[in-house]
Amino acid sequence: MFAVIKIGSSQFKVSEGDVIQLNRLKGEKGEELSLNQVLLLSDGANVRVGKPYLGDVKVQAEVLNHMGGAKVVAFKYRLRKSSSSKRASREKLTALQIKRIVVGA
Repeated sequence: MFAVIKIGSSQFKVSEGDVIQLNRLKGEKGEELSLNQVLLLSDGANVRVGKPYLGDVKVQAEVLNHMGGAKVVAFKYRLRKSSSSKRASREKLTALQIKRIVVGA
């Protein structure tokens, strides 16, 4: 069984036990979250699509960790001007573990 959920402006295909990384969420480490913006649910034989969301389906998740993503470096070099600039940044991420998909909640 899998579901497609919407968190912020991103969509994720998740199953029970999956770990996903997404933009930083409010919530402490170990906190349980209930995600109710489920766009699609499939159990192998049947597929249910929401308009826009499925009202009776929720996904339970646990916050594993808050961390920084990979470093992104932007380097600009201006030819024949003896000028360059270098900037670096890291995305702030949250790791979520999907505990269960609840149907009929």
